[in-house]
Amino acid sequence: MRIGILGTGNMADALGTQWLRAGHDVLVGGRDVDRAAALATRMGAAAPAARGGLARSGALREAAEFGADAVLVALPWAAAAEVAADLQDVLRGRALIDCTNPVGPGFTLETTGGPSAAQRLAAAAPGAHVVKAFNLCHEDIWRLTPPVFAGRPLAVPLCGDDVNALDVVRHLVRDLGCEPLNAGALTRAGLLEATAALLIGLWVGEGADAQAIAPPASSSPSGV
Repeated sequence: MRIGILGTGNMADALGTQWLRAGHDVLVGGRDVDRAAALATRMGAAAPAARGGLARSGALREAAEFGADAVLVALPWAAAAEVAADLQDVLRGRALIDCTNPVGPGFTLETTGGPSAAQRLAAAAPGAHVVKAFNLCHEDIWRLTPPVFAGRPLAVPLCGDDVNALDVVRHLVRDLGCEPLNAGALTRAGLLEATAALLIGLWVGEGADAQAIAPPASSSPSGV
């Protein structure tokens, strides 16, 4: 696949490197093209071309143009809609993967009372097919090869409306060694974002074992 990445931070690095290793071609785009170039070089060194895809770099628009199969939005959530609006002509028809989290001080949800970050992204680029994914885990989890815990691959919930875009993202989830999980339409993306705010607060704020709040489905009473 050809994947464009909007952003040069840790999530761009973690996910982009894994997709390179899986054989996909990636173009990292940023407002600072020198930083984008440095990231692409680092990613390419971690995923040599002999075993994976090719890493390139450029401006944000170049990344959007390159991502014929998918474009990852790995930007601060408040900036994501602005960038998407500027690139909406290029993003039309593209699978637009939103891994952002609108989590503010005190681990609060900054979109409370309004549309989710994913819905704002979709409104900013109305021709794109937004899929919410990869927002529930720290970037270091996505660097694991693969993210398997106690023999169980990590499940990645997806929210989206377009069948083809969802199929693309499912493929990319499996390339990380994870299992895609249908979490419903894009209107449910706010639930994923709220879950992220809760989990981050438990993990970081309280030092709690957040995984312990969800028992295995097999332990639930029949019919519940």
